[in-house]
Amino acid sequence: MKITAPLLLLVFLAATMTEASAQSRPYVPGMSCAQAKALVRSAGAIVLSTGRYTYDRYVAGDGYCLPEDMTAPAFERTRDNRSCFIGYYCTPRRGMFR
Repeated sequence: MKITAPLLLLVFLAATMTEASAQSRPYVPGMSCAQAKALVRSAGAIVLSTGRYTYDRYVAGDGYCLPEDMTAPAFERTRDNRSCFIGYYCTPRRGMFR
């Protein structure tokens, strides 16, 4: 079998996609409240793990949401606080339909 450029490209893409999907998200329950807040603030918008199989996107302000969305306070359990305000969620404005 002759290895062609398209086949080689396909193998390369498959290998790099596997590496990217193996990256883990920061785990909020293992952080202090201050660490989680600082991470959201510094990133602006970030996806964080909140449990073994759960995650969500958190933002530092409404500038990281779509124009038709607004922010809602996000409280998560951290290592030192059961209900730590870490930033915001983006949520649809009331009366808006998607």
